Amino acid sequence: MSTNRPLRVAIVGAGPAGIYASDILSKAGIDVSIDLIERLPAPFGLVRYGVAPDHPRIKMIIQALHKVLDRGDIRLLANVEFGTDVTLAEMREHYDAVIFSTGCIEDAPLPIPGAELDGSYGAADFVSWYDGHPDVPRTWPLEAAQVAVIGAGNVALDVARILSKHADDLLPTEIPDNVYKILKESPVTDVHVFARRGPAQAKFSPLELRELGHVPDVDVIVYPEDFEFDDGSMAAIESSNQTKQVVKTLTDWALVDPSTFSASRRLHLHFLHAPSEILGDGKVEALRTERTKLNGDGTVSGTGEFHDWPVQAVYRAVGYFGSALPEIPFDALKGVIPNREGRVIDEAGDQIPGIYATGWIKRGPVGLIGHTKSDASETIRHLVEDLEALPRAEHGSPDDITAFLESKGVGYIPWAGWQLLDAYERALGEPHGRERIKVVPREEMISVARGVPAHG
Repeated sequence: MSTNRPLRVAIVGAGPAGIYASDILSKAGIDVSIDLIERLPAPFGLVRYGVAPDHPRIKMIIQALHKVLDRGDIRLLANVEFGTDVTLAEMREHYDAVIFSTGCIEDAPLPIPGAELDGSYGAADFVSWYDGHPDVPRTWPLEAAQVAVIGAGNVALDVARILSKHADDLLPTEIPDNVYKILKESPVTDVHVFARRGPAQAKFSPLELRELGHVPDVDVIVYPEDFEFDDGSMAAIESSNQTKQVVKTLTDWALVDPSTFSASRRLHLHFLHAPSEILGDGKVEALRTERTKLNGDGTVSGTGEFHDWPVQAVYRAVGYFGSALPEIPFDALKGVIPNREGRVIDEAGDQIPGIYATGWIKRGPVGLIGHTKSDASETIRHLVEDLEALPRAEHGSPDDITAFLESKGVGYIPWAGWQLLDAYERALGEPHGRERIKVVPREEMISVARGVPAHG
């Protein structure tokens, strides 16, 4: 078999991790041809479908990712699902190496009684709904006046903010019309966020937290009795400017005179409350929490003191979790593809030639964009080191895979198709002074990307 051709690499997943990996590989100093394969009709992954619509600052990341794909040296094949439209064996016939960057989009489990009750929701599902993900229902049951959000990270803040914010204040964003209409009818008055540890252990970013204080007609209420700082807390405050800022913001709010609260909606932040049970007969009626105490090192223990909070809905924002892929090893406990620094390994711990991972599916859902870049660099470095040992694909021309997909009736969407969809969404938003209005139904996304916008 001739190897006198560029190395052919497929990267499965066109979110930030996949795009960074393709960018770094394209600059690795080797002759390489890269296809970025994405199961959705649009690229950008969690930046498009995991960031709240009222965070346009974070969505600026899309502009940087857009520039990478706009260069033309990395080919996008969207609307192609690995395992369904193309199997691992078929990938190996067309690519010398495959990098999986499929991320983590499911909710991590919260193992407490009542988590399965009607009205108990995973935050990831809610985020997908309000971000207009094409594969989730277009409706959401916003019927609760009192809501609990479990978690102490930015996703918990996003969920709490979207639930408590008045829908009209989201109108300038790219929020889909169906989401706006449902949020507009929400009867919510109180949103309670519960963190099992103290203020110094919260994983909020300072800017996200401060933003809560600027939401119109929403009072942020923090309880002085929830403030406890052990030696571990003081060490965290001293060693991290971010922690220091978070604690200062929370402390300032704790000192606000309750008699000054006058908003129609309230967002309560509770610390040292561990969820122990979701109560209800068939549907959520309350959340039971156990008061915790700090142990001196930043960890907590239960005190045996319980409190029941009357709520009609609970949102579990305790982290994301990876999904298994057909024929690819998977660690069901960690929710990742088992690997050594990006080289995927089998059950015996042996490297699987030509198969790699990067991003959250490689290391779990932790870290920011900067971590994703260094992560991709590590994986690409090992791929380049393995160059001579990579099994060469039988059908190594870029035209071979597109001809193969067409022969199977797989309607892949190239970069030019995304550009059509992007322009269409921007045009929808322009008369309303909005940057874009996101198209939600998958069929409509596909038809717009093919140049035949749906009507009616």
